[in-house]
Amino acid sequence: MKRKRLSIPLQLEACCRPHRQRRWLWVLAVGLVTLLLIWFMSRSPDQSSPQPTMPTAAAQMDGPPWQAGSSEGRFTVTLYADLECPFCRAYFPQIKRWVRDNTDVTLHWHHLPLAAHEPAASAEARLAECAAESAGHTAFWQAIEWVYANTRGDGQGLPDGLRYPGLTPAVEQCLASERPDAVIRAQAEQAMRSGVNATPTVRLHDRQTAQSILLQGPIEGDLLLSAMDMLAAGEADTTPDAPIPEMPADDVGDIPGSPQS
Repeated sequence: MKRKRLSIPLQLEACCRPHRQRRWLWVLAVGLVTLLLIWFMSRSPDQSSPQPTMPTAAAQMDGPPWQAGSSEGRFTVTLYADLECPFCRAYFPQIKRWVRDNTDVTLHWHHLPLAAHEPAASAEARLAECAAESAGHTAFWQAIEWVYANTRGDGQGLPDGLRYPGLTPAVEQCLASERPDAVIRAQAEQAMRSGVNATPTVRLHDRQTAQSILLQGPIEGDLLLSAMDMLAAGEADTTPDAPIPEMPADDVGDIPGSPQS
């Protein structure tokens, strides 16, 4: 009897072992099939998998402030300007060339249409904003250059019947909206709050020290370099109540919108 009782679990163990082996083989097979399916699906493009896409025009355009030069430069030069201002028109190619020659500088545009030059100044600013909204930073600067090359200045505006060559349906749709007005108005109000009421005016900002200085008038490149050195050394007076440094009167002339005019 003892031998019979001992033989029962041995028989059961012998009987169950093949079933256990088959079960593990089945689990292993299912696992391998699952891994193969995952591998196959990862290599087969389908609509649910995100596909690499080219940057869209909207992603490339970003938005104002529109900039030129090095986007990673330590210094930012913000030009407060009016598209009907003759001094801005003369200064614009100089500052843009200087920024191009100094790889550590980014140029930003800041609209400040002066009351004496309205409505032409704002109309031209709207054109530049809509060109940029449609095609990005390069289109903005192209529009600025075209306006300065064609405007009669001092509030007289563009010649009658002159049509901007980049006037696409997208630009026309933008011009028919209020979007550019909101941008121009916000920039003009911000300039006034900062104490800027003349054009051209330059704000030089040091991204590393987070300090800025306002410079009124068509500032020459050598003076900008000196201002950059002062900001970097912490020697510039950047307090909110500090007077805006000005160029000598012979260099500035009669700046439209300035207290002297």
